[in-house]
Amino acid sequence: MPTPSFFPPVLPEPSPGSWITVNTGPVPLRCWWAPTSSTKPASRAVIVLPEIFGLNGWVRGVADRLSAAGVPALAMPLFARTAPELELGYDSESTREGRRHKEATTTEMILADVQATIDWLRLALASSAQPLRITVVGFCFGGHAALLAATLADVHVSLDFYGAGVSRGRPGGGAPSLELLPAVQGELHCLCGSIDPLIPSSDQQAIQTALQAVDPTSLRLRYRVFKGADHGFMCEARNQYHQASAQEGWRLLLEAAQS
Repeated sequence: MPTPSFFPPVLPEPSPGSWITVNTGPVPLRCWWAPTSSTKPASRAVIVLPEIFGLNGWVRGVADRLSAAGVPALAMPLFARTAPELELGYDSESTREGRRHKEATTTEMILADVQATIDWLRLALASSAQPLRITVVGFCFGGHAALLAATLADVHVSLDFYGAGVSRGRPGGGAPSLELLPAVQGELHCLCGSIDPLIPSSDQQAIQTALQAVDPTSLRLRYRVFKGADHGFMCEARNQYHQASAQEGWRLLLEAAQS
């Protein structure tokens, strides 16, 4: 399986991806599907959960880069019920629109849609040789969603990049999402920037404390802080992009996806 010699991986040209519709859940999901060129049966796949800005070019590029690294990837929408074709930029107006859709999204919707994409991947990559290893990665609101997805039995590894609010609530209302950690059966990586204003130090401490309470060894539930990194540090399209942190973030993502 190809492994990049530097991070982040180069965006492949032409793109290996295309739009598809996933119809294995309660609502149709317009997804970006980036398979690999390998003829061998796939043993692993990644589900990419976007920021509040939808399946824009950067998120699709994450799936494309994973594909180029030898792992098929499916980027799925989080707002399929209110904005199924949402693609926004990173300006203030886009932020307001994305947050409006976020407020209309519930934990139950997210989990149902992630399960639908898992079911679709199993059909698309069917192999009797071995079970499909599912990795979920999410950014921003998608990071919060990735923590929720980690509670699904079919998810082996979940990476939550700067998912805000997990210590204060959950989508649609209810107790903080951190209270769901005992249900996580696989691995969960919570990855935060040290100067992220949306995840202040008190929230970061709460995350770390909750992870350690459930897994004192930190073998399955892991916390990582990136010094000097702001919210959105993985995204080259944002002013907050932090190259050193993004390089390490990509290394961790590919390590999880390819293992």
